[in-house]
Amino acid sequence: MPGLSRKVPVWLPILVILIAMCSIQSGAALAKSLFPLVGAPGVTALRLTLGTLILVCIFKPWRLRFTREQRLPLLFYGLSLGAMNYLFYLSIQRIPLGVAVALEFTGPLAVALFGSRRAVDFVWVVLAVLGLWFLLPLGQSIAHVDLTGAALALGAGAFWAVYILTGQRAGEEHGPATVAMGSLIAAVVFVPIGAFQAGAVLWQWSILPLGLGIAILSTALPYSLEMIALTRMPTRTFGTLMSMEPALAAVSGMIFLGETLTGTQSLALLAIMAASMGSTLTMRGEAKIEKINIKE
Repeated sequence: MPGLSRKVPVWLPILVILIAMCSIQSGAALAKSLFPLVGAPGVTALRLTLGTLILVCIFKPWRLRFTREQRLPLLFYGLSLGAMNYLFYLSIQRIPLGVAVALEFTGPLAVALFGSRRAVDFVWVVLAVLGLWFLLPLGQSIAHVDLTGAALALGAGAFWAVYILTGQRAGEEHGPATVAMGSLIAAVVFVPIGAFQAGAVLWQWSILPLGLGIAILSTALPYSLEMIALTRMPTRTFGTLMSMEPALAAVSGMIFLGETLTGTQSLALLAIMAASMGSTLTMRGEAKIEKINIKE
């Protein structure tokens, strides 16, 4: 049934991205619990290997055809996906999950800031920045932050920005199926690196069930959902909505890892969530109406 068109409700991509964020932060908490066994590089390799296998089985990327204009964005999309995962796992090995995600968020925050055109968009970005400022352990407690971990999280944020910008371009025609090809590109580069650093312990049968859970929660499910959202909402709105990530990461850290936040940091999370809600409420006519081609 080629050429089938349908209107996409404004709230649908918002719901999709919220589910994706909850999934990826739950997966990050599970991944951190596995670090003592295989290390951050090993978890990255395990996640990419199993996640890519799932995505390839579902979407069959060898059937996809990309134009010459889409191939370079697709390459950068895949590389940024892998680098983002690799650097983020290295960072949460050193610093708390909520702090790492807050630092990583500088990537999508920059996308939201540079993409802003209306005054109200800038208000929500400023509110998110204020939340991040008070969320991070600045001032006297900065000595307790591992600077290498912080730098790794910022590097992951830079690749997150590239992921957002190139993902929308690469996925215009194929939607969530593009994730399978992007994950395959990431796996080709980063699985050998992670497997070499982890050693033979990585492929023990007792570890594979946990690896499968991480692959589903952190790769297969959220990146497919994010690609759906990326192609159905403005880039700057997507970037600002992602400001909920630190809040969700902090909650996951508290529930699964026993990590806690101060009162000031909790208020900062509320400010970040308020920025996300404000961005959502002011979307109005910005939502796209997509033409979906269903190929049999």
